[in-house]
Amino acid sequence: MHKLILFASGTGTNAAAIMDWCKATGNASVALVVCNKEGAGVLDIAAKNNIPTLLINRESFRSADFVETLKGYGPSLLVLAGFLWKVPEAVVQAFPGKIINIHPALLPAYGGKGMYGHHVHEAVIAAGERSSGITIHYVNEHYDEGDIIVQAHCPVLPGDTPGALAKRIHKLEHYFFPHTIGYLLANV
Repeated sequence: MHKLILFASGTGTNAAAIMDWCKATGNASVALVVCNKEGAGVLDIAAKNNIPTLLINRESFRSADFVETLKGYGPSLLVLAGFLWKVPEAVVQAFPGKIINIHPALLPAYGGKGMYGHHVHEAVIAAGERSSGITIHYVNEHYDEGDIIVQAHCPVLPGDTPGALAKRIHKLEHYFFPHTIGYLLANV
């Protein structure tokens, strides 16, 4: 069975969708949840699903021990599910082609440092875009610049607020992220 390591910083809705998909399909299991924010909702979700967690700080995230800890789980994929830190080069090099991220916009637009969550949705609306969506991509040494795996679109409606757009984006994320993981695992 394939093992996933999930990285998350917030409420954990994408992580929960992935955990639910794992249970429903039996194609993979979440071996570990890595989090950089004490009290994040994803930690409660992991606990309810009996999944071990690892709370990290910037120093431990960049350590050689961290890479070895990850390798010890034997993951098929490292999945960034709402994780806000840039992945250290040592981790990228240790897991080439095995780290994926989801971004709440159609990259390459609205990507890069500081472009996450409501910041992205505000920028999309302010620019007068008629379409937004999600991008699932491989992680490399730069923010949001890895090869694109899949994109899914949704409309930006007249009078949209960042919150209203975020709800449509979340629906795309919660459907496409687990299914894309399934596709990748079936083809490794």
